[in-house]
Amino acid sequence: MALFSPWRADFPALAVLEAQGQTYLDSAATAQKPQALIDALSGYYTCGAANVHRAQHQPAERATRAYEDARIKVAKWLNAVCPTEIVFTRGATEALNLLAYGLEHLIEAGDEIVISALEHHANLLPWQQLARRREARLQVLPIDASGRIDLAAAAGLIGPRTRLLAVSQLSNVLGCWQPLDQLLHLAKAQGALTVVDGAQGVVHGRHDMTTLGCDFYVLSSHKLYGPDGVGALYGRGESLLQLRHWQFGGEMVRIADYQSAEFHAAPLGFEAGTPPISGVIGLGAALDYLAALDATAVGRHEQALHDLLLAGLAERSGIRLLGAPQVALASFVVDGVHHSDLGHLLTEQGIAVRSGNHCAMPLMKHLGLDGATRVSLGLYNDHNDLQRFFDALDQALELLR
Repeated sequence: MALFSPWRADFPALAVLEAQGQTYLDSAATAQKPQALIDALSGYYTCGAANVHRAQHQPAERATRAYEDARIKVAKWLNAVCPTEIVFTRGATEALNLLAYGLEHLIEAGDEIVISALEHHANLLPWQQLARRREARLQVLPIDASGRIDLAAAAGLIGPRTRLLAVSQLSNVLGCWQPLDQLLHLAKAQGALTVVDGAQGVVHGRHDMTTLGCDFYVLSSHKLYGPDGVGALYGRGESLLQLRHWQFGGEMVRIADYQSAEFHAAPLGFEAGTPPISGVIGLGAALDYLAALDATAVGRHEQALHDLLLAGLAERSGIRLLGAPQVALASFVVDGVHHSDLGHLLTEQGIAVRSGNHCAMPLMKHLGLDGATRVSLGLYNDHNDLQRFFDALDQALELLR
């Protein structure tokens, strides 16, 4: 089946990688970057870098305007009520840690924090450590065979002592959408705050924060075709008011004296020090690029690629999928073959996939595995990429079995 990406030429690294004999199938780890982003970063540095929110000179004014324009673009992308609901961070992991420290004062001994069995370490460890600090209990929602959070179990585990629910929108290992509407409803019925890890989900389709109704949503730029070192935290206006400051210095300070200080509210109050200015501007450029694409065509292309990937894996004996992946990635194991051996032989043939626990060790233990191989797709991939992967897979399996 011929399946070409009309957007492939927008990503210059792909031509370089192809000339080097490399096929990139690891977009869930980090995505390649469009020329529009590269041009924006080059333009910022070429025309004069400056710090934001501080000086009155023209370079600083220009940088501040571009930085705040990016905040508007993220708010629009998420359909937030206003740009002040967007806090820039240095990644989704930092955003989740910000929440774990910023909400700590709301957690008391004996309270419960609820996560799920499929969480990335970034949405597990901050809550685990918060529970330890506050002598709270960490409840873990089980998943079913398809990789979705078990709603019947969730209804029994989310209760009157639940203070916070933190779950992923789309699993980075299992590739399936989680039943957020039902989970958020269960948490809200108990008066609990809700946190959604959108690091993977935000890449596929547009997600409306007003409709979703969570208190907080975090995203990572580098998976969304933007620069690394940048993330964003969405917080509903009233929910942001519950956060306490967790990092100090820079323009988050409103008034400072030797023995006391007062701090700005969100968003500036949670952007201590010099923020990742160029990265934020680059994220804005990436969103401009994505917003100009035909979203329906992108969705159809991603789904067709995903179907082609699943069909090819199903044709080969001894391969077992993890869960029932729905979009743009698949993790699998092969009977009698260790994932690291397979990963090594694929790498030797120029195939860039991920092998390991995918920053989800507890999930792998739950599945009785020490790791798996993951293929993940971007809007720039095409059928030739998958064909090269399958050819390399067949060669590797012939040697390993």
